Amino acid sequence: MNSEATTHVPLSVLDLVHIGAGYDSRAALGATVELARTAESLGYARYWFAEHHGMPSIASSAPEVLIGHVASATESIRVGSGGIMLPNHAALRIAEAFHTLEALHPGRIDLGIGRAPGSDRAAMAAMRPFDAEQFPAQLHELFSLSRGDFPSDHPFAGVRAAPVDVDLPPVWLLGSSGASARFAGSLGVGYSFAKHFSEAPAAPPLAAYREAFRPSASFPEPHAILAVSVVCAPTDDEAEFLAGSLDLAWLRFRRNQFGPVPTPEEAAAYDFDTAERAFVAENRRKHIVGSPEVVVARLAEVQRETGADELMITTMVHAPDMRRRSFELVARRWSALRSTEQPVLR
Repeated sequence: MNSEATTHVPLSVLDLVHIGAGYDSRAALGATVELARTAESLGYARYWFAEHHGMPSIASSAPEVLIGHVASATESIRVGSGGIMLPNHAALRIAEAFHTLEALHPGRIDLGIGRAPGSDRAAMAAMRPFDAEQFPAQLHELFSLSRGDFPSDHPFAGVRAAPVDVDLPPVWLLGSSGASARFAGSLGVGYSFAKHFSEAPAAPPLAAYREAFRPSASFPEPHAILAVSVVCAPTDDEAEFLAGSLDLAWLRFRRNQFGPVPTPEEAAAYDFDTAERAFVAENRRKHIVGSPEVVVARLAEVQRETGADELMITTMVHAPDMRRRSFELVARRWSALRSTEQPVLR
């Protein structure tokens, strides 16, 4: 691990392009561009989109389209997928999409890849996905299509992802249980752990990734990202109020009641019964909610516990301006601590 102090670890953004009640997809997508520009101005390192399908509350069903759009609207921040769910797609199509993005925005694109469907069973069936058990073979196929290095007797010999004069951008494997950590390390790619929705401890997978890591051209050293859910407001009370939208949205999601992210006023008025309150309280353990001081202190603690090289924040609140403010408050507090913190060994 490096010797930098905790808050010298970079922050990044994971955007699901949430659609709040009373807003439409155009508004949500427009707000995403504004948030990306804000994140860039605040020093966030990268901006990723997650692939989800068939969800009225999420407008990120086509990450590669959003990546190109946001990369064109910004200047320096890295933009990528967190992730592309590879079993939903033919490997050649993804290879060519990201070769094209790399050609359009050289040195600014990331390809984060996962194996989950990113949808419910009906949408999964509509995608006509590949067998997720074939994910490792499909990933190797993606790499070979990019490099054009299939053996001469392979059915795809001579096939290469176009444009052929660029390479795939850096590849990251996504995980939520640790199963893919050693695989990512053995491939010499980046690794991102989804603490924002996983109940599994994050430290063991990140350690397993480092233990298995083999250097590669794109990653001479291991790089582990930890994705964390945050709701930040000027006060703890306001943050709790805004996070009510998250609570009610999660409860409805688990009941297969899909719809836009509810307002915090609707969540405050909802009469949670005892079982629902227990369910919401259990889910809240995956999220960091509070004032900038509370949120940043907890982020620093999580980083120290896991040794993550980067923290990637995702935020579900109802209104785009409240979401943007949350990212602003976290970044400014993180930066303020960085300016006063002395490097320490860890």
